[in-house]
Parts: sequence; C-alpha cells; structure tokens
Amino acid sequence: MKLATRVWGDGPRTAVLVHGLMTDSRSWIRVAPAIAEHGYRVVAVDLPGHGASEPAETYTPAALAAALLENLPQAPDLAVGHSLGSAALLLAVSGLRCARAVHCDPAWVPRRRDLDALRAAKYATWQELRATHPRWHDEDISTERRALATWDPASVTALRHLPGLPDTPAVPSLVVLAGPSERIPTAEATTLSRRGWQVRTVDGTGHTVHRDDPDGFLRALRGWL
Repeated sequence: MKLATRVWGDGPRTAVLVHGLMTDSRSWIRVAPAIAEHGYRVVAVDLPGHGASEPAETYTPAALAAALLENLPQAPDLAVGHSLGSAALLLAVSGLRCARAVHCDPAWVPRRRDLDALRAAKYATWQELRATHPRWHDEDISTERRALATWDPASVTALRHLPGLPDTPAVPSLVVLAGPSERIPTAEATTLSRRGWQVRTVDGTGHTVHRDDPDGFLRALRGWL
C-alpha cells in the first residue's frame, strides 16, 4: 500500500523516521529539521491507519514492516523509529539495508495494556492531552489532536504481536530510552547492552522522548548523526 511521507532538507545523506501508535509524521517536527541540518534528506512516513495513509486490513509489526519496505528509500544512512514504529523498523532494518538505526523507547516487549482505553484516546480533548503531556509544546498538542482525528484505532491490535527483546542488532543500533522507561526496564536495558546494543537514557522524559525533551533527544544522538 502507498504511504504518505513528509520531507525535511535536501542533504546528500538520507534519514528515515517512523512514528509510533496514534500519531503521524508530524510528531517529528521538533527534531527533524535539526537532523536535516546534519546533511540529511529526512523522510518521515505516516504508518498505515495514521496521518494521510490509508487504513490497513491487518495491523501487526510484520505488516507495518512490509509497508515500510515498500515505501521508504532503500539503504538509508540513518533510520529512527519510536515505540510501535520501532517494532516495525526492527523487522524492516535488514531489508531496508540501513547503515545505522536508532530506536526511541521501543515497544518491543509485550505488556498488559487496556486496548479499549487506547482506542478511546482517539477522542481526547486538547485539555486532556495537555494534562497527559505536560512537557510538550502547545503546537505538539494541537498536532496530536489532528493526528488522532485521522488515526484508525483498530491499529492498537498490533500491540498483541510485539517481537520481544531482540538479540544481536542486525546493524549498528542505538536505543534511546525514556528516563525511566516503562517499555524497556533496567534489567532489559542491561540485557540489550550485553547483546551489543548501545543504550542511552534521557532522564526526566516520558515515552515520547523526542517531544518531551527535543534537545535531550538530539544530544542522545551525538555520534550517530
């Protein structure tokens, strides 16, 4: 299926960005221009059922990964995924032939979630989003409301099929965690480090690290851009 994309910059290198559940490519607006300034053409995708992309018949990380392979530039110099987008990127990274990958607070490890409550988040008000995300810029709150308006809540079923904690990374890979992270707790982060993943934490942030603390997220990418 054809996915919508958003582009920043026109540098000689390519970076691809994959957002998480409920949002769309506009979730990167605080950090994408800064990545582009490092000499990248930054391509951010709208996953199926998100943003301007059409809904899918099936939502699993594997199906999302297949959509990435069909739509993203091959052999990007850098690939960045957040949350569920990171789970899809994990499965697509070899096929994309990425040079390097960054996973932002990845949704790899299954955990108990109230999927009905997640679906109901589609109707969150501006005030509810502000209360949930106190560190976000006002523009991010407004952007998230627009993203929720087009989001297909059936996509939450992908959370039932998460890949689990991966073994050795297929390409040089950095994991940027919330501080503290509910998705990758300390024991799992230590295991990733032993398996060859570089792990960094942005203290004081929640799950959406790059929106809670854009500057801290960019500092965590030093040496990877």
